Amino acid sequence: MALQLVFLGRLEDIAGSASREVPFAPSLAAVVGALEAELAQALEGPRIRHAVNGALVQGDAALHDGDEVAFLPPVSGG
Repeated sequence: MALQLVFLGRLEDIAGSASREVPFAPSLAAVVGALEAELAQALEGPRIRHAVNGALVQGDAALHDGDEVAFLPPVSGG
């Protein structure tokens, strides 16, 4: 049982890769809580958005085996 995490933008730099597979956890909060402290802190930032299987979610979300969880930083540019 596993989840696929996807890190975009500057979060990829902090995570050290664009994606990683992690053991299943039942909620978004549990996934973030199991990550290394620096990455977890970055993912909990007020401007970071979360998507589960391509759908944006707010707050904590229930997860299922095989879900893809994406972490999206604010978009900037012109």
